[in-house]
Amino acid sequence: MTLLRDADLAAAFDHAARSYDTLVAANPGYHAHLRRSARRLGLPDGGRGTRVLDLGCGTGASTAALAAVLPGAEITAVDASAGMLERAAAKPWPDNVTFVHAPAEALARAGVEGPFDAVFAAYLFRNAADPDAVLATVRDLLGPHGRVAVHEYTLSGRPAHRAVWTAVCGGIVLPVATALGDGRLYRHLWRSVVDFDTVDEFAARVRATGFDRVRVLPLPGWQTGITHTVVARRAVLDAAGDR
Repeated sequence: MTLLRDADLAAAFDHAARSYDTLVAANPGYHAHLRRSARRLGLPDGGRGTRVLDLGCGTGASTAALAAVLPGAEITAVDASAGMLERAAAKPWPDNVTFVHAPAEALARAGVEGPFDAVFAAYLFRNAADPDAVLATVRDLLGPHGRVAVHEYTLSGRPAHRAVWTAVCGGIVLPVATALGDGRLYRHLWRSVVDFDTVDEFAARVRATGFDRVRVLPLPGWQTGITHTVVARRAVLDAAGDR
């Protein structure tokens, strides 16, 4: 199958927005895992005085994780899907959370400007047509030594983990999504994981884009070997051009 990209993907998410929260709530550990990845940013004092960008916020699950872990941070949550963003913005939020409708590739045109102290991106990069360009945008939005945490379905490379992912999608997710009229989107989501980088390949991509202290951290439960947090810091060159 052909993967959905750009406007087609945003439109598919728009259509799926009404049932998205119900589907993810059936995933054991979904919200707890997002909070764990948010904590892995390592921002001190509950994020007090910091600016955090939630890139690809969807219906706000990642935003809620950030707001819980970093109540002192100023959080800007961005998504390309108007339908998903409408669902997110309709929920109750503290005053330190702002929502912006924009694709990750066009943040400046939407008025999203750095520097940010941290960027959180959940389930974003495998859906990007040019993940390297989005990583470069993240790097440029961060202040010196700013932090990024990528929470993503990135397979370990072991056949067993790929088989579990395919079995869960084929046996549970796709039948339910198809019954709701969103089979095309969830077939894309299954395939996007299979076709994307392994977690080690993605970590190498992050390093190559100008980040250091790159670490790959697993998540527990059935998602072990399937979902990871990749955390890193924006590298800063010294006068000699060394990191």
